[in-house]
Amino acid sequence: MTLPPHDATLDLLATCPQGLELLLAEELAALGAEPGKTTVGGVNLRADLAGAYRACLWSRLANRVVLCLAREEGIETPEQLRAAVAAIDWSRHLAPGATLAVDFHGRSEAIRHTRFGAQTVKDGVVDRLQAAGLARPDVDLKSPDLRLYAHLHRGRLIIGVDLSGDSLHRRGYRRDVGHAPLKENLAAALLVRAGWPALAREGRVLVDPLCGAGTLLIEAAMMAADMAPNLARERFGFHGWAGHDESLWRELKREAETRASIGRKRCRSHFHGFDQSPAALAAARANAMRAGIPALITLTGAGLAQLARPEGLGVEPPGLVITNPPYGERLGDLPELVGLYAQLGERVRAAFPGWRLAVFTANPDLGHRIGLRAQKQYALRNGPLEAKLLLMEVTEADGPASGEGTAPRRSEGAQMFANRLEKNRKRLKKWLKQSGERCYRLYDADMPEYALAVDLYGDRVHVQEYAAPRSVDAAQAQKRLFEALAVIPEVLEVDPTRVVVKRRERQSGRAQYQKQAASGERFEVREGRARLWVNLRDYLDTGLFLDHRPVRRMLGEMAPGKRFLNLFCYTATATVQAALGPRGAEGCAGASDSVSVDLSNTYLEWARDNFALNGLDPSRHRVVRDDCLRWLETAGAEFDLIFMDPPTFSNSKKMEGTLDVQRDHGRLVRLAMARLAPGGTLVFSNNQRRFTLDADLAEHYAVDDISAKTFDPDFKRNPDLHHVFLIRHREEAA
Repeated sequence: MTLPPHDATLDLLATCPQGLELLLAEELAALGAEPGKTTVGGVNLRADLAGAYRACLWSRLANRVVLCLAREEGIETPEQLRAAVAAIDWSRHLAPGATLAVDFHGRSEAIRHTRFGAQTVKDGVVDRLQAAGLARPDVDLKSPDLRLYAHLHRGRLIIGVDLSGDSLHRRGYRRDVGHAPLKENLAAALLVRAGWPALAREGRVLVDPLCGAGTLLIEAAMMAADMAPNLARERFGFHGWAGHDESLWRELKREAETRASIGRKRCRSHFHGFDQSPAALAAARANAMRAGIPALITLTGAGLAQLARPEGLGVEPPGLVITNPPYGERLGDLPELVGLYAQLGERVRAAFPGWRLAVFTANPDLGHRIGLRAQKQYALRNGPLEAKLLLMEVTEADGPASGEGTAPRRSEGAQMFANRLEKNRKRLKKWLKQSGERCYRLYDADMPEYALAVDLYGDRVHVQEYAAPRSVDAAQAQKRLFEALAVIPEVLEVDPTRVVVKRRERQSGRAQYQKQAASGERFEVREGRARLWVNLRDYLDTGLFLDHRPVRRMLGEMAPGKRFLNLFCYTATATVQAALGPRGAEGCAGASDSVSVDLSNTYLEWARDNFALNGLDPSRHRVVRDDCLRWLETAGAEFDLIFMDPPTFSNSKKMEGTLDVQRDHGRLVRLAMARLAPGGTLVFSNNQRRFTLDADLAEHYAVDDISAKTFDPDFKRNPDLHHVFLIRHREEAA
């Protein structure tokens, strides 16, 4: 084939993030191209060579601009793909000695891997060149002279030259991406959807109260200053294309440089960014400098609590507040974020009444905490995440605007939840003062609509959300969770960063053993004489079962001078209490020695750390990693006091078969009783709510159900939360 003259119409494809297709088509039309049919993540268009160059230089939304050389149907096999590529005269596009790379997208039944597809396209190029007696091109995947684009979907093949080269969203001003997860072309799309281009023409002001590395500020400033987004780019894909017209390109670039120079001088808008992270602000300053618009942007180190109307802004026409706040990909991030979104709404209402607010979030439910109704919502994607841009008109805050602002109004349900927390605190106040306990349960689904457990560990709060049944609307459950997470820090007077939330649901397969996070954030708490490590973030449980507090206290009273065995020991908090002895009896020794058995290396290391924290001698207090059933079957030692608290169900890959406490407890008890010395006691407990003790155990042993006596005031609402039995040899009990 021969290349058309430069004023001829070219067949082009512009790609973009999913959801931006219509915006991109409008932008390309404004640049003088003729948009055609849109596809998922792309726009077909026709333009001359100058129009193709303008799209690369001026498009704020596109990822790539591709010169389409062939569009074929019925391409399914590698042979068909190779032949279709070989039909193109590549000598017109690939200069002698130039290197090559192929980006292949899509698949067919016979072409299932993109690497194989790219290799097949490259083979087709080589076939055509060698047939013409030309040299075989070298492949350079990192910095090729010419990058080819190939897309295969349902037998439809598009093959062409990537005129953009590197993705057009990489403007060149942003180096430290760690502070800026928002891609530049997505930021530009948010600004377009928020109506910024029209506001910029009127010289309005833009504010980003959580600016991070300043991507939104810089993209907005470049729009207002009429700066081509890719003006600073040194190389495009067309620079290595044999059909490139350097003189035409230089002319278009000079035009863009002139417009930018004039636009910066004439720009009447100003841009204010706030962030409390010094590292983020440093990145924003460096990015603004590289983008060539540092004089237009003012950056201030301040958190949301200090957000105020920038100095010098008086009664000017309302501008735009736009931001991309964090939105919590993990459940544990929510407590802090619920407060952050509420504070965002509060401060914007106080400082920017009458302005427009645009918030981009992948968690629209958090957006409701802002307290303003979204007049418009746009569904977009931020990488793999589905997200929304919420557009709101800022109404003035009730009452005078102050530096502190006012707390957002609570719903009726949220106020009832707050009242219940206060009521429970009052009910437990006397007991907490007398006992000295600082780790306790304050709330346990007292109100069915707020199905949460709220536990305090000193000055930290552990919130467990019980998974809602299918009959409960998921959106309502999420709304109530956010209401509760807004109320808890206020009522308990704790920093939201010290509130951790998890979802408590029936675990299947190996999920019950998986870590929730990897923060390594553990801290020390006190329980009676014991010092114990807890971790609220990394595991489903915290390392300390609060409902068993009375059982551990009882073990401490029973243990002095006795040989103690702890089966399914978990983090061995019961062993620590047994080894220390009775509360209020400092100087009184506890158990003479102990063995703690569990199958988890993680929990046994935790147990050793608890022992070290309390100065327990590891030669007298040993931990053993083993399946408790197997260990009981082979153990030969006797013990005076045994505590056994098996899980309700376990299918750990480290054990043989599964463990079901209702099904297997009879065998467990008998094996434990075989290790119990004359005159000794087995304390058997479990958390199976509907548990029933095998009747024949009471025929062979003396069994005393003490469950009702093992609940402190913070757990008395749920008398079936656990079951505890004292079991002794019958003849000795008599």
